[in-house]
Amino acid sequence: MAQVLEFKLPDLGEGLTEAEIVRWLVEVGDVVAIDQPVVEVETAKAMVEVPCPYGGVVTARFGEEGQELPVGAPLITVAVGERSPSGGGADPGAGSPPRAGGESSGNVLVGYGTSEAPARRRRVRPGRPVTSASAAAGQTPGGGTGAAATARADGGVPAAAGGPSAPVNGHTGGVAVDDGPVPVISPLVRRLARENGLDLRELTGSGPDGLILRADVEYALRAAGRAGTAAPAAQPHAHVPQPAGAAGAARTAGTAAPASRSSATTAPGEIRTPLRGVRGAVADKLARSRREIPDATCWVDADATELMRARTAMNAAGGPKISLLALLARICTAALARFPELNSTVDTEAREVVRFDHVHLGFAAQTDRGLVVPVVRDAHARDAESLTAEFARLTEAGRAGTLTPAELTGGTFTLNNYGVFGVDGSTPIINHPEAAMLGVGRIVPKPWVHEGELAVRQVVQLSLTFDHRVCDGGVAGGFLRYVADCVEQPAVLLRTL
Repeated sequence: MAQVLEFKLPDLGEGLTEAEIVRWLVEVGDVVAIDQPVVEVETAKAMVEVPCPYGGVVTARFGEEGQELPVGAPLITVAVGERSPSGGGADPGAGSPPRAGGESSGNVLVGYGTSEAPARRRRVRPGRPVTSASAAAGQTPGGGTGAAATARADGGVPAAAGGPSAPVNGHTGGVAVDDGPVPVISPLVRRLARENGLDLRELTGSGPDGLILRADVEYALRAAGRAGTAAPAAQPHAHVPQPAGAAGAARTAGTAAPASRSSATTAPGEIRTPLRGVRGAVADKLARSRREIPDATCWVDADATELMRARTAMNAAGGPKISLLALLARICTAALARFPELNSTVDTEAREVVRFDHVHLGFAAQTDRGLVVPVVRDAHARDAESLTAEFARLTEAGRAGTLTPAELTGGTFTLNNYGVFGVDGSTPIINHPEAAMLGVGRIVPKPWVHEGELAVRQVVQLSLTFDHRVCDGGVAGGFLRYVADCVEQPAVLLRTL
């Protein structure tokens, strides 16, 4: 006898709470093996294939491609029988997903950490349980009729109960369901309820077959904000005006006044793009950097002719080709060894500057999904060949969307080669929580005074944006000047090789 198990979007680690479905890898009716990837999702960190810990037949999928799901939302259901692909037997009477060694692997998803779906939380209510008789009579466990306990926020004050035919979402006779999936029209509706501490099991949906709509959740949130008063019998779609000071008054009274997400409509001529996934994470990080870091920028022009000649000579000697970015990275690590103040971060809570004895070098890479900053670990211990290979590997992974969280975090300094976009200069935003970023513009022929003569040379503009809390202009200027000297005279690097 088959048992249907529900696999939910697992904990993705790194503080991530949601993911967007990019591509389904299975269809309803497909047979899946234990730990077979079933869906590809994009988080704020990277794209990843999510394996299912159960083996069996896919009976349902939840969510469409392009839809965002919160952690804990159902992904698929799998019918697990005695002759499932895993080869193990299932206990048809089991009330919870089997552990590792049965029909669930319990294995960890590489880079994230998934196992079996978490146990469903139940709200414990005093009084007798809901029986079929009381449900038929429209009674609640507390003895009232209807579903007197309308939506309430966790830890908040429940709406008034006990009156005859007390409505839930404008409907009478609603019965709280203690187990099983809650029918919700969209994961966004589920997330709206979760963010406002709303228990969906206390709602009766106004959609087909009791489907919970967004209007139902918003109506319940408004009802919860008016704790201590009888819930109105208005339909969930009715607009309930709120006075300007209602939110503040509710907070003063000790009741949370949940606010739903903006439901702004798109006006003619507007195109709205949700800030989510990688692009949303970048937006949050840049905004935080601007809020927290008092940054300053200095820049200098440098003659890169000799650096370009040195690179040409290296590549002409045979062996793997050396990239310009690798040479610039090598210059950066040498400069950070001389000016370690810039290889640091600020611990705002302890009011301390934390300096690192290693250089994990981030570099900005543009992809179809937005800007990402992969990190080269221990860049200070790598030579030009090793740096070239690692840059190439991480860049390809970034374009393919397969970078892991470990490859996108932990940087101590960032190199930004915006010259690839054909621009000369920029004032980049520091990659929080780092303390500095070196920007490199395009290298172009320009008039330049060389050895007392006017000549055409390959000139590049270098800029350094730094956190003014970790150092003053003298240190920042010394770092940038040393970088420029190495660009103009690569032999300077011989001292640190």
